[in-house]
Amino acid sequence: MVPMTLIADTASLAAFCARLKGSTYITVDTEFMREKTYWPQLCLVQVAGADEAWAIDPLAPGIDLSPLFELMADESILKVFHAARQDVEIFHHLTGHIPKPLFDTQVAAMVCGFGDAVSYETLASQLARARIDKSLRFTDWAARPLTDKQLQYALADVTHLRLAYEKLQKRLDRDGRSSWLAEEMALLTDPHTYYVEPEHAWKRLKPRSSSAKFLMVLKELASWRESEAQERDLPRQRIIRDESLMEIAAHAPTTTDELARTRGLSKGAAEGRHGQLILDAVNRALATPETHWPKPPERHDLPRGLGPVVDLLKVLLKLKSDQHDVAQRLISSSSDIEHIAADDNASVPALQGWRRSLYGDDALRLKHGEVALALAEGGKGLRLIPVEKDVEGAA
Repeated sequence: MVPMTLIADTASLAAFCARLKGSTYITVDTEFMREKTYWPQLCLVQVAGADEAWAIDPLAPGIDLSPLFELMADESILKVFHAARQDVEIFHHLTGHIPKPLFDTQVAAMVCGFGDAVSYETLASQLARARIDKSLRFTDWAARPLTDKQLQYALADVTHLRLAYEKLQKRLDRDGRSSWLAEEMALLTDPHTYYVEPEHAWKRLKPRSSSAKFLMVLKELASWRESEAQERDLPRQRIIRDESLMEIAAHAPTTTDELARTRGLSKGAAEGRHGQLILDAVNRALATPETHWPKPPERHDLPRGLGPVVDLLKVLLKLKSDQHDVAQRLISSSSDIEHIAADDNASVPALQGWRRSLYGDDALRLKHGEVALALAEGGKGLRLIPVEKDVEGAA
């Protein structure tokens, strides 16, 4: 018997989606598996409107998810997720489109001062006074039938999300920060966020050598592996492990016997189709003119004497985060701060948009001695004070 909280047929799904037409917003979550696949396998979709919440079974025999996809494509309805990236990736892979407009409560919580990458449990507890049972976090969502306990667990991820969203939106409106969140949502709604071009796959690795030849071979090998993983829908590591990829790139074998000496690669794999494709990738790399080989990544060592400047800018970041109740990680990364210390015109997020107004401008003023950090009255906390200079420019 199908539990009453589960939609397992097209007619019921179409009726539910029709009832949600005209909603100002809906809350959405997914359950998926990807341990054995490259692309996430969608196992359950939870959707809640103002008055009802249902779980949708995409694995039900004969179900057509078109009504759901049409609902997600309706730009008159705001789609609210928590930590949306993987959920959005699923919809983008299945439909080629990204649900828009989008509201991510995890990012909104960072804008509103709840800290870095706040969990749904924390947000539900603080904003909806709800206790989330995460005992089924690692359940097998592909197994059928689903239990009532699984469905209750899954639906809790969208029912409490409604109140969390409404309270966060009120805070954003009150503090004039809705435009800040919009800047962050631009990344989540960019299709390029959800697809790894095979030719760029090598950049996800951590090369142990800066040799241009090594990087060229690694680039071709990683590109082949990424294409193979996508086509066969298998995890990258199931095609070939990173360690073996690195070793092959280091030795650049051109024969089956040389390839068979690779640690972690069986003789059978080296002599079969797998091995030939690897050798083809190596040979393509070696045949590429050296002028087209990847350049070793630039080192960004700080100039001598800038270490204390970085430390001071980090203190300012902490001060701004506390003053404005915004997560530090959202305002600026450590890499951003190092770039600002070295270059006033660094092309980093901390010197753009709302981040510049909140932190970047004062970071540059502090760097140039126009302002200073001082203990607040009574020694409780810090404050930023202007530095007066004499006519000759000396403080």
